[in-house]
Amino acid sequence: MALARKYAGKFEQWGIDEAFLDVSDEVGNWVEAETLAHRIKQEIKEKEGLSASIGVGPNKLVAKVASDFQKPDGLTIVKEDEVEKFLAPLPVRKLLWVGRKTEAKLKELGVNTIGDLAHYDPSALTSIFGMMGLQMYLMARGIDKSDVEERVGVKSISHETTFEEDTTDSTVIYQALDAICEDVFNEAVNQHLLFKTITVKIRYQGFETHTRSKTLPFLTNRQRDLQKTANELLFANLRKDCKVRLIGVRVSNLISGEKQRTLV
Repeated sequence: MALARKYAGKFEQWGIDEAFLDVSDEVGNWVEAETLAHRIKQEIKEKEGLSASIGVGPNKLVAKVASDFQKPDGLTIVKEDEVEKFLAPLPVRKLLWVGRKTEAKLKELGVNTIGDLAHYDPSALTSIFGMMGLQMYLMARGIDKSDVEERVGVKSISHETTFEEDTTDSTVIYQALDAICEDVFNEAVNQHLLFKTITVKIRYQGFETHTRSKTLPFLTNRQRDLQKTANELLFANLRKDCKVRLIGVRVSNLISGEKQRTLV
């Protein structure tokens, strides 16, 4: 990441092993962009002994799809006037944020490729998927306005509450848990963050404190995923013979979801 970062005007790490580089101020044309991509690949190979796949495109969406096109050691250039032609034959699942369930729903509509999606009635997509239907339609046409933006310092989001009186009342405890989940969810959405790990904190009378975590197999920013997992963790670990003083919820394994939402 340090090697890649030095080549970019703006840098955004994406998960553990991917990143977006805005090099629009560093290169003047597509030939220079390709030359720079080769230079980055070469330096990573020489200094770290790792192969790297790079996609070059007019926006983050296209660059991400292009980077996956010729793995494990590929370089794919997609210019502005080539975007729709490049995307059209690819399976709709290759589109950023389209998960298995959404893919299945789209296939029921006869939408198998990104090109099929790009030519589908956007109003029909909106009626089925809500505003994300329109977002999928735009993405299928290669339209993505999100900026490359580096996020630093946000490692987790957490909220907790201390009961006025220590309690064993499960109704009170679970209602408080749901309220905390809503606070955490709202903060994650406001910061355009997706999360993968959910932790529940329980403090009993006498300040005995336990934490239990679960890492989901997918990134999400859905409130129901957070509440369901938090309730499961609390149910599995709550000691009914002890009064509870405090409960808390934390989400971590965060990643930027700027101007995007998960589709699963």
